[in-house]
Amino acid sequence: MASCSEETASATEEEPTETPVSQKREARLRKFRELHFKRNEARKLNHQEVVEEDKRLKLPANWEAKKARLEWELAEDQKKKECAERGEEYDRVKLLEITADDAERWERKKKKKNPDTGFAGYAEAQFRQYQRLTKQIRPDLESYERQREECGEDFYPTSNSLIHGTHVPTKEGIDRMVEDVEKQIEKRAKYSRRRAYNDDADIDYINERNAKFNKKAERFYGKYTAEIKQNLERGTAV
Repeated sequence: MASCSEETASATEEEPTETPVSQKREARLRKFRELHFKRNEARKLNHQEVVEEDKRLKLPANWEAKKARLEWELAEDQKKKECAERGEEYDRVKLLEITADDAERWERKKKKKNPDTGFAGYAEAQFRQYQRLTKQIRPDLESYERQREECGEDFYPTSNSLIHGTHVPTKEGIDRMVEDVEKQIEKRAKYSRRRAYNDDADIDYINERNAKFNKKAERFYGKYTAEIKQNLERGTAV
């Protein structure tokens, strides 16, 4: 009996000493697991940052500007659709949203640009037309990806590929071309060629050569002889 009581007493004495040790061990294991989890998270985030940085370095230098431009164009298209659904005129709604500072800044930009001075040569007119048409190009990336998936390897032509007659334009592309041609016809109808002679101007020449001489003389000496000319016309010259 004494031995049983002694064993019970010893067991009760050992329990309080083992409990704090086990608790500390569990706390350390828990802390270790947390540190291990944080290390894995940090490693994963670092890997993602490295991948993103590599992607950014491979992008073109003006990628951010292009991205902002595309986002702005998408927003503009969305606003146009919303205005069309409400039956409103998009240009009028857009003008109402423009502030006075923005309008003044745009006017200053317009003055800096080279204005269209009219027809100067076929090469210059063709270049202006090319710039205008290229600015209107809106690539359809969804259609591009769809055609590439459908054609497979044949999508990229080689020296043995037969391209002529294989492309079929879409209805939207044909409508866009017809609309552009109609705009060109309308613009040409409004354009009037500058007259070589002004019918209302005074005739002070006897032939074309004399008219050119008078223009030169007027350009260089007109401000000095204006008063004399007026006196001669009034008949008050001395």
